Order: sequence, then structure tokens, then C-alpha cells
Amino acid sequence: MNEMTKNIYLLSLGCAKNLVDSEILIGGLKQSNLLITTVPEKADTIIINTCGFLDQAREESIDAIIEATELKKTGKLQQLIVMGCLSERYPGQLKKELPEVDRFFGVNDHRQIVSYLTGKPFLKDDPLYWRFLLTPSHYAYLKIAEGCDNGCSFCSIPLMRGKQISRPIDVIITEAERLVDSGVKEFLVIAQDTTSYGWDLPKKTHLGKLMIELDKIGDPLKWIRLHYAHPAHLSQNIIDSLAEMNKFCKYLDMPIQHASDKILSSMRRGLGQAGIRNRITKLRKVIPDIRLRTTVIVGYPGETEKDFNQLCDFIEEIRFDRLGIFTYSEEEGTIAERLRDNVPRKLKNDRKLHLQKLQNSIMLEKNESLINSTMDVLIDEIKENYAIGRTEFDSPDVDNIVKVYGATEIGKFEKVLITDASEFELIGKVIN
Repeated sequence: MNEMTKNIYLLSLGCAKNLVDSEILIGGLKQSNLLITTVPEKADTIIINTCGFLDQAREESIDAIIEATELKKTGKLQQLIVMGCLSERYPGQLKKELPEVDRFFGVNDHRQIVSYLTGKPFLKDDPLYWRFLLTPSHYAYLKIAEGCDNGCSFCSIPLMRGKQISRPIDVIITEAERLVDSGVKEFLVIAQDTTSYGWDLPKKTHLGKLMIELDKIGDPLKWIRLHYAHPAHLSQNIIDSLAEMNKFCKYLDMPIQHASDKILSSMRRGLGQAGIRNRITKLRKVIPDIRLRTTVIVGYPGETEKDFNQLCDFIEEIRFDRLGIFTYSEEEGTIAERLRDNVPRKLKNDRKLHLQKLQNSIMLEKNESLINSTMDVLIDEIKENYAIGRTEFDSPDVDNIVKVYGATEIGKFEKVLITDASEFELIGKVIN
């Protein structure tokens, strides 16, 4: 074993896909009898799993690395390892600018990291087998593919994670069954684009078939939640399959990115506003009570007041249940980098604020309509006087919460009477 490796602290930054990578790595470390600490000051080795997608995420990753280098000077830290998207994309530059880092690894170098720390080959056939959940034990992210083939003009993900590689259905189901056996009650299905799942496999398949197979898994699994559905790839086949499922959360995360045909075309999204509206109409027809989450980008190069107003009008018309808003960030190596980023930062921020206010009023109205209704709520956290949970219409960390009063426990489904509401939370009490 590497003489410097006694206690390891792992910091996972960025998206849920990064979190799964961290869970796989920790599982491998534990299987190799390495010790994990949750206190960075007690660590001999720190591993930082970086995000490199947007300016803010890159800055957070660099700040975390610099903070860790200070522990090398003042604490017991002897070894600093950096992995993940930022490390994958800029290894040479990072080595030059951050000589305090002992080693850099890419996004899929789990075996190499374990071998580096133990000083011997990591020979396990499937690191996923040893995956150690960093989420509460009752829910888990299920990554069904790596990489992306879409080539959206603004996105650097393919540059960092490569082309799409789908996992075979039987492999996914084996992992899913193992997680359910350990007590997982909710799956959050993720990939860069879940709706293009299976196209690249030798024997082509599709997301609908996978979801139907996941739906067959028994208790304690109750909820299956789908993220990152590209509207251009949301086929009728997939919609019909979701409608057939018993455990599908009536919730879909479908990033539209914009609603101006001009901007959508420049973004290379594959559908215009009419096409997106058509997908949403089909969804709501087949699954009438579905809730939709989306994300949009404001301040994309060339976005005029007219383009922005078209986006606002579309948000007001469709009335998405949840909305994430990003200001455009120029990504090196992308197609959009060639465009002139001509929307001032202040205007980007003003547009984001305007859209947030619009969405907040929509969410407040929708949430207030739920007062006096009874909802199933999954409990995620216990506070001193109340619990925090989610309905099937909310994903962890990004969506609304339910503040629950009454005796309960983490990981339990409760019937909750909704008594009050705000834009971002429901308030209710457990009913027997």
C-alpha cells in the first residue's frame, strides 16, 4: 500500500453523474480495505472529483483544490489527487498551474486510482459491484450511459466524457436489483441524454424497454424517476412505455434550453418551439397528471429582446412545474465559442431574474392549489421539530421540498395532508 495512504477524504463536485463516479470509487477503496474519513482535516489523502462544465463549476473545483493544498502546508495532508471532468479536459494545464497536486486522473480511472493508492492492481471485474452510496440509503442514481453524441453548440460534455456508451440492459438491471436488495426505494435514472439510450449498443434497444424492465423489480422499490430527457429524442414509444409503468414517478426532467426558433437552431437542439410544444402535448395527453421540469439558458450569443420574450411567453404558456435557469457561459472548444458573446453580463442576470420571478408566481399558484390535498411523501431528512421530504413530483436537491410535521423516519413513505405552501415548499402533517 502507498505509505502515505491511511485515511482518505473524497470531495465530489458537480452533477449526479459525478456523484455516481465518486460512489464507485469509494466502493473500490473500501473493498481494498482503505479507510474513508468524512473530515478533510483528518485525511492523509484527499481526492477531489471535479466538475468542468461551466465557469462557476470550474471555479468551485479550482477553489477546492487550492483549499486542499493549504492543508498540505498546515495539516497532516500528505497527498492530493484530482480526478473528474476538469482533470480529464485540462490535464496538462492543471499540472503546470497546480504543482501541489500529486496526481491527476480522468473521469473513468477508478481502477487506476485504487491501484495508485494501494500499490497493486485492482482486479475486480466490475467496480460498480462495490459501489458505496453517498446519497441517503433509500434513493440512488442509476446511470444508464456515459458520454453524449448530441453536439449541442454550447455544451462541452462530449469533449470531457466522450461519445455515448450505453450500458446493456442486463447489466443495469443487475445493479438495480443489488441496490434494491440493500434498501433503495427510489431510482433516479440519469445519463447525459437518457432518451437516446441504447442506440449505440450492438443490438439496438431503447429507453422504453429499459424502463419497463426496471418497473418489474419488486419491493422495496416504489419510485422510478427519469432525468435529462432530450425533447428531440422523446419518441411516442418512450412516452407509451412510461405510461405503462406502475413505479414511474409522474415527473419528467426535459431540458428545452430555449423557445426561440432562431436560438434553438443555433444551439443545434434538433427541434423548434413547435416541435417542443408537440412533445409536451403528447406527454400530457398520454400521462395527464405528469409534472414537467425543464432548464433554459438565457443570454446565449445573439439572443435579442424578441428571442427572450418568446422564451418568457412559452414559459408562461406551458407552465412548467419546475424550472432551472442558467446564464450562458462560453465553453472552450464548443461550436458556440465561435459566436460573438454579445449579451452583457448584467443583461444576462436581469433576464434570469425576470424569468425567475415569472416562474415563482407559477409555482406559487400550483403549490397553493395543493392545500387540503393528501400526498405521498418520501422522508429524506429529520430536523429537530419536523422532517423534510419530497413528493413524486420533486427530485432531490433541485426541486421543491415538503416540510412534514408528525412522527416519522428517514426513508419512510408517509401520507401527508398539505396545510400550507410557498413557491418552493409545501407544509403538511402526517395522517394515519
